Amino acid sequence: MQNFIPINIVVGDRTYRIKVNQDDEMKVKGIAQQLNEQLSNFKAKYAGKDMQDYLAMVLLWYVSEQPSLANDATIPNIEHLLNDMESSLDEVLES
Repeated sequence: MQNFIPINIVVGDRTYRIKVNQDDEMKVKGIAQQLNEQLSNFKAKYAGKDMQDYLAMVLLWYVSEQPSLANDATIPNIEHLLNDMESSLDEVLES
């Protein structure tokens, strides 16, 4: 039986509460750290964009740099995170 725990991760200055398998906690936090580092890189390189542009660029970078993800068991966790981020972005855009 999988032991899911709630964790908070920060991506793009926003906090997301997600449930992950306890064994994957550090992996997911590491991915969030990678995303934030790349987000900072894109902000420095492409000044003047809005956060949605930066997040889109980072996610496209991540997917293109991680070809082994297609066979990785963490896809549902990442998919859940991306869905949460998309919902949050939609809320911001609507307001």
